[in-house]
Amino acid sequence: MRKALFQTGVSLVMAAFFFLSGCGGKDQENTLTVLNYGKYLEPEVIAMFEEETGIQVEYEEYVTPENMYTKYRAGAIDYDLICTSDYMVEKLIQEGEVLEMDYNNIPYAENLDPVYFDFSKSFDPENKYSMPYFFGTVGILYNKEMVDESKVNSWEILWDEAYSGKIIMADSVRDSFMVALKILGYSLNTTDKDQWKEAQELLIKQKPLVYSYLVDEAQDEMIAENAAMAVVYSGEAGYALEFNENLAFSVPEEGSNMWIDSWFIPKTAKHKENAEKFLDFLCREDVSMMNFDYVYYATPNKKTKEALDPELQQSPTIFPPTEVLENCEVLKPLDDESNTNLSILWKEIKSV
Repeated sequence: MRKALFQTGVSLVMAAFFFLSGCGGKDQENTLTVLNYGKYLEPEVIAMFEEETGIQVEYEEYVTPENMYTKYRAGAIDYDLICTSDYMVEKLIQEGEVLEMDYNNIPYAENLDPVYFDFSKSFDPENKYSMPYFFGTVGILYNKEMVDESKVNSWEILWDEAYSGKIIMADSVRDSFMVALKILGYSLNTTDKDQWKEAQELLIKQKPLVYSYLVDEAQDEMIAENAAMAVVYSGEAGYALEFNENLAFSVPEEGSNMWIDSWFIPKTAKHKENAEKFLDFLCREDVSMMNFDYVYYATPNKKTKEALDPELQQSPTIFPPTEVLENCEVLKPLDDESNTNLSILWKEIKSV
């Protein structure tokens, strides 16, 4: 799920300046309006695309899939292309808000590994509506000097009192509930209220041990060694490992979330042909490599992966092994009632 707000300071200021959306020109043929997660695309890619095609890109960012959904549903902007997480793509497909992809107009899509289209079938059964962009897992980023490595193969280490005040949990209702649900042997997509209640009780029991509930700041805290372990996305872990050799990453054996962020063309699109040109451009090996270097998440582009250094290709953090992915689930969208109920349970945890 989203992933790349881990760069801070000057880089964020520069990105914000670069990505400010234009106001006008949306009724012109050479325009493309894109909505994407923050810090999830190399800025130079847009400049290259504009130079090569003459198409003006109006680019807007958001923070969470729910934030994206609110922006889209507000109807103030006719987006031509959107990138978001698997379960939100599925929700919008179900609501009839997504146009079918015409891969005849996206020939470079042949660079994408078919295995990730297979994974995408969990939310786009016929691969008719979405194109994979980045993927990864959720696991435990830990400090090898502070943690017993023999125990990081289980989520249960996050309840070990020996690490009281040194544990970072995800400030995300579904990610934190996922951890508890997996310990209990339940699906992360359960809608069983009794199972949710069990998970809530487990998270309340854990709360006195938690240093903080974080998302974007977790990898920075781990790099600074302010905590012993943190629940993070694999891309954030890969980034953190580059800055602190004492850190390592584990996807526990109980299973986890395997996420896929994908592009889709919404029915609001006024420039579908331009959207297809942009998608084709993103699949080009040189452009895909630029994005990988910038975002540092696992790419489904097999040409790009083959061009990486062998050490990166074999990194189990950035490119999770098949056996790890097969033990993971992809998030499914919840109905409105379930979302409300789960949100109430989460607020109760945070208020204890």
